[in-house]
Amino acid sequence: MTKLTHRLARVLETLARALRRYSRDDGKVLILGGVRSGKSHHAERLASRHPHLTYVAPGLPPSAEDPEWAARVAAHRARRPSHWKTVETTDLATVLRTATHPLLIDCLGTWISRVLDEVGAWDQRKGWERRLDDRLEDFLAAWAQADVPVIAVSNEVGSGVVPATVSGRVFRDVLGALNNRVSAVSDRTVLVVAGRMLDLP
Repeated sequence: MTKLTHRLARVLETLARALRRYSRDDGKVLILGGVRSGKSHHAERLASRHPHLTYVAPGLPPSAEDPEWAARVAAHRARRPSHWKTVETTDLATVLRTATHPLLIDCLGTWISRVLDEVGAWDQRKGWERRLDDRLEDFLAAWAQADVPVIAVSNEVGSGVVPATVSGRVFRDVLGALNNRVSAVSDRTVLVVAGRMLDLP
């Protein structure tokens, strides 16, 4: 092969990789990372190329009782483009099934925390495991069937010490298992560490 042919082959391969990555970004993307890793910033940059987008916030609404949480929510709101629509809900399955525009869900960790509360996990109400399974299966089915681009942010919880409390261990185990299952049916999974993005094969 000539030098020109080699150069052309490299250019075509670079273009093919870019096209493959672009098409994967149009599917289902899971972005994992630790606290303050930059995962939300990366998700927002990835989502910013969509002219219409719904930002789904499943965490607790801000309140005067928790000023630190209120400050976090305010910082997230300030970063969002004004043309993004925001939906605050824990019913992620319905949002996924009815979406007509791309979605950014931030994040599955805050969602799981609220769902565990709603099903009675924290006070070990009878039947909470079954109710939790039903919610998770409904979400996973909706995620797999979603026909709009969707990005979900989630906490990577498997790298730290074993939590000292039962509730902490329940949260870690449930979210870790959910991350595994969401990743398995996603087109792309990205791990964010210290602001650096790593595509997971």
